[in-house]
Amino acid sequence: MRWKSVLMIILGILASAAALWSQAPQTQTPAQTVAVRAGRLFDSKSGVMAANQTVLISGDRITDVGPSDRIQIPPGAKVIDLSRATVMPGLIDTHLHVFPIGDNGPARQTPQYRELLALVNAQKDLNAGFTSVVDLQSEGGGYGTVDLRNAINRGIVSGPRMEVVGQGIESTGAGNGGLPINLPGPPTMQIVDGPWEARKAVREHAEKGVDMIKIYSTFGFHFEPDGKMVNVPSFTLEETQAIVEEAHRLGLKVACHAYGGEGLHNCIEGGVDAPQHGIDLDEESIRELKKRNETFVPTILDIRDLEPGDLRNSGGKYSRWRLLQVSFKKALAANLKIGFGSGAGPFPHGTQAEAFPYMVEWGMTPAQTLQTSYVAGAEIMGWQDRVGSLEKGKFADLIAVSGDPLADITEMQRVKFVMKGGQVVRNDLSASANN
Repeated sequence: MRWKSVLMIILGILASAAALWSQAPQTQTPAQTVAVRAGRLFDSKSGVMAANQTVLISGDRITDVGPSDRIQIPPGAKVIDLSRATVMPGLIDTHLHVFPIGDNGPARQTPQYRELLALVNAQKDLNAGFTSVVDLQSEGGGYGTVDLRNAINRGIVSGPRMEVVGQGIESTGAGNGGLPINLPGPPTMQIVDGPWEARKAVREHAEKGVDMIKIYSTFGFHFEPDGKMVNVPSFTLEETQAIVEEAHRLGLKVACHAYGGEGLHNCIEGGVDAPQHGIDLDEESIRELKKRNETFVPTILDIRDLEPGDLRNSGGKYSRWRLLQVSFKKALAANLKIGFGSGAGPFPHGTQAEAFPYMVEWGMTPAQTLQTSYVAGAEIMGWQDRVGSLEKGKFADLIAVSGDPLADITEMQRVKFVMKGGQVVRNDLSASANN
């Protein structure tokens, strides 16, 4: 009994001390200010390059940005000297797949090994300057992309900011229900038929923690002898509307894989947030996209890599790559909003910036090509308040290249400095110093 009394006294003292501690004002060491000196700084909203700028950072946020003769660097600040470089916001890729595609090695057949490869791919993207990405289907990884996103957000592993889809959603007979590779695990697609099955699928995905739903509104296609592309629709308009309505009700966005034809029209009319590919844009699609102020995301690089197979299958006459060039130019002429999505996964991660020169070749200015990633990318993710530009209050996601990408867009393929949330990921340009 005596020991019990002593124990109760000790517990009472500890409880009192804890209460007093919780009431006492707590002091935290303020985050050290970081100052980035930029020889050139790209304003992603205006598309203009400014000289001799300074970016002030505290913690993971930008606290000020402007001309170096106006910005006062506080004493004790850590200075990163990029005065000979071009500083830009972190890039945004709104269409990629971090889980490996087509990797059949024996050791690569476990889900755990594939999750590790997904992490490596995400880190390659970050190292190349893509500080924010959208993974638009886990390619048989189930909800592994949700786990990867969460691990990055919790600081367990390094990687870009992510919005993710789990499985894609498709209808019976559309042609892509299984894994594209001989691996055990969840199928690539969840097959649904009818509006109520579609709504249930959206609810299941939301419960698993995805940020976005992806539907395949056209998968099967062929070329007619005259070169006309015939796209086979997967979902009816009613099914598409049910998916979009349920997703929006649950706070999720919807992306739509659609090359053209009825499937693309259903996506647009059904209210999807991000139509993907748009290889065969017709005038009606362009009018409706403009009317609804939607952004079209042509996945230039993955379509490029499909050309050899298309040419073999069409006797050397037709390919999705050739059609995409025509559609891109039509969209540009119509002043349609165009977003950056690489489709990385079938081709190596970290090489997405190879798409920018094609955009310039097809009629965009270098500044416009960058804005497809920054302005349109942030809008697609719904993150205009945190990424896509270097402004007070936004995440300190910065990249830098040696030259001027407005003079030579291929500079974007040679990113030499990456910062995410105020933390330097790589720096091949400068030594840091205390002011």
